[in-house]
This record gives sequence, structure tokens and C-alpha cells, in this order.
Amino acid sequence: MLGVRALALCAGLAACSGGSASVPGAAIPSGQQAARGDSSSKYISHVIIMVQENRSFDDLFATFPGADGVRWGKMEHRGPVKLQQVNLTGPCDWGHSYETFRKDYNHGKMNGFGLEGGGPRCPGPAGTKVYQYVDPAQIAPYWDIASQYVLADHTFQTEGSGSFTSHQDLIRGATTYDKFAVKSLVDFPSQRPWGCDAKPGTTTSRLHWTKKKLLYENGAGPYPCTKYFPYRGLYYPTMRDVLDAKGVSWKYYSPPVHGVGGLWNAFDLVASVRFGPEWINNFPGTPNFEKQIFYDISAGTLPAVSWLIPDDVNSDHPGPQNDDGPSWVASVVNAVGQSSYWQSTAIIVVWDDWGGFYDHVPPPFFDIWGGLGFRVPMMIVSAYARQMSPSKPGYISHTIYEFGSILRFVEDTFGLARLGTTDSRANSIADSFNFRQPPRAFKQIPAPHSREYFLRQKPSGRPIDSE
Repeated sequence: MLGVRALALCAGLAACSGGSASVPGAAIPSGQQAARGDSSSKYISHVIIMVQENRSFDDLFATFPGADGVRWGKMEHRGPVKLQQVNLTGPCDWGHSYETFRKDYNHGKMNGFGLEGGGPRCPGPAGTKVYQYVDPAQIAPYWDIASQYVLADHTFQTEGSGSFTSHQDLIRGATTYDKFAVKSLVDFPSQRPWGCDAKPGTTTSRLHWTKKKLLYENGAGPYPCTKYFPYRGLYYPTMRDVLDAKGVSWKYYSPPVHGVGGLWNAFDLVASVRFGPEWINNFPGTPNFEKQIFYDISAGTLPAVSWLIPDDVNSDHPGPQNDDGPSWVASVVNAVGQSSYWQSTAIIVVWDDWGGFYDHVPPPFFDIWGGLGFRVPMMIVSAYARQMSPSKPGYISHTIYEFGSILRFVEDTFGLARLGTTDSRANSIADSFNFRQPPRAFKQIPAPHSREYFLRQKPSGRPIDSE
């Protein structure tokens, strides 16, 4: 039986969000725009999108100087709650499904986070445990990168959901799959892997915009493979389509599908990729997939556009052994910075969803697909990253970004067609660059572990993410 729940939209969604209502194609309120005459296509010929896991902005940068962070949160029926400093590692995988998102959001009050659960390892309500921020000393590479380059403190998930939809949003800017773009995938498939390799009988859930209401329909979505979508995926274009159309090279560095990659490989859902030659040529989906990015940088074979999906232990996903994420990111940044690619590359480090951790900033609007979601951290690294001044590196962008902002930047940089999803309305991240400044010399990011550590590291093969 399908679970269907109508969500009240509070006079066209605007009153719910505390911001303006949005429809497909509507513009997001913008911050500082890129200076006229700036053109990424003249300076950037490589873009690396590093996708980390399950952290809200406040969880990593609540106390970062100048950023929009807080030390106190709001909790329903309790009042102010002080955010506690904690370790990066932790046993609890807090809820981050669509219904948990609505619960946390609580009609714009942003005080329902304590009602989440933490799964089998942490049963019962979260209470104050999700009101936290990670000890800056344990994520020093992130703070170093943010201090030197760009920290975007108003980046929002495209949807208030978990890793499955977030990874789709990072390759296409939406999860709509029908002719009229009113049905969108949400949450996660009923079985893993999350794609065309799923077991027969696997279902998905969806959001359905109908008669000015947004319905959450549990289990009503299609099998997670575009081959079985209505119209056989005709209305499911991805960045692969616009990149291939222009002859722009790309790779998706991801763990093997039968393992942790079965949860995080967004293209496993796209049948034309999964069952075509690109599945071999564009996916270093072997146990040594993380090493391949270093090999490609050293060999001068880095593709124009890369998505880099880490092993679980390097992903920042909550877990008792997962503390190598900051070093992992720093090792890739250092590899690029110390190579001939430095002046031509933009590295975007983004976290896929909020992971259930507290964040104090409500989404600025909702659209008919249930987005935007909560804030996540994003850092932008480039020789042309905007600075406060020539003598003061580092810049905090307060512009409202979503995952479509990254895709729009890629499209503009390589002269690609628009996908026509959220990339059409999103602010590009171009205003976080200044191509009028001389390219900066690279300074190594100190980290506990170096590139050699990851070249020796054995893959964990642990698919612990459940959402």
C-alpha cells in the first residue's frame, strides 16, 4: 500500500519558507554578482567536484570567523540549546530523509532537529546530540582551505533529502522524471544498489505536485533505472548529455557499485550510461578508484570535468573510524596545486546533505519539487578564487547557491547547453572568482595524512550509509 501524505503549502509555499515561492525557472535572490567582463571559459579548463558526506554548515563551520554560524540553536519545547564541540567521528547516523527534513524544519521554526533518530546504533530521539559543531582542530585542513580560498555559507541542498537524491542533483540539478516535471524522486530506493544494479522489485519514493499540493508518496516511484522510467528516461537528461554533445571529457571517480559505490554512484541510475561504453571509459570504478585521480593528475590526463566520490572512511560520513576526510580533500587540493593544472583548475568541495545535524538558517524558498533543502558547506579552490584584498586571502560568499549553481558554472565554463532543471534558475558560483587578479601561487595545505597515505590506503568496502 502506498503511503501518501499531503503537505500544507501555507499560501503557495511562501509563508512556509519565510521567503519567496518559486516555480521552475524562477530566479533565486542573488548576492554579489561576478564583475562584468569576468569569463571562466578563458581561465578554467578543468573542474573537479569533490562530494563529501552528511554535514550541515553549522556542524563544520559554526565558529568560523565572519561566516553565518551560531553557537546556540533552537529546540522545540526546550528553548535555546548550546552547540557542543565534538569529535569528527561519531557512531550515530542521524535521520536525513525527506520526512525528517520537514520535521527538522518545523514550519520554518528550525527547531525540530532533536526529534530525529540515530538508527540501530543510537536508538531513540536525538535530543541535544545533533546540536553540535566539530572541533576545528580536527578539521584544520578545511579551515585552512576556507581561510585561503572561498567558503560559501549560503549553499543549500537542491532537495531536503538524503544521499540518493543529492548525488542525482549533482549530475542533473533535479530528480524529476516525468514529461511535465511534477514527479520527482525523493529519499532512497528500497534496496541497494541504488540504480540499475538494484534487485528486481526495488521501488523508490516520490514527491508529486498535483492540484497545488505536494504529496509524499512512499514506494510509488519507479524502479531506480531510467530504462524503466516513463518514456524510458527521455526526460532525465544529465550533465553527461551536454558534456558529450560538446565533446568535453569527463570522469566519475567512484567506488565499485557492488560496495559503497552502490549507494553513491549517481550514474548507475542512468541506463544509457550504465549499459554503454562510458561505464568502462568514464568510471574508474575499481578498488583503486581513489588512487586514479592522483595518477591522472601526474600523467597529465585529468579530464575537463570530474566528480570525485570518496571511500566511506574518507567521506566525513558519521562513523567511528571516519576521520580521514579533511586529509583526503587536502591531498587532492595539494596534488592539483603542485601540478601544471593549478592555474587552469577549479576545485569545488561540497557536502551532499545535512546528515541530520543542526543548522540555523531556513531554506530561502520552496519550489514545487520540495526544495530547497538545508545548508551544507561548500569551498571553492582556484588560483583565481576571490580574495578580501590582494594582501588578505580568503573570501566568504554569502550568495545563495544550490547544487544547480555548480552545474551552471560548468555549463558556462565549457559553453554547454542548459539542462533546463535548477541550473536555469540558480546563481552561478562565478561570483566567487576574480579573473582580473593575477593567478595566485599555491600554498600547500597541511594535513595529518599526505597523498602517499591514500596511495597506500586499502579500500574499506563499507556501504554504511542508509539514507
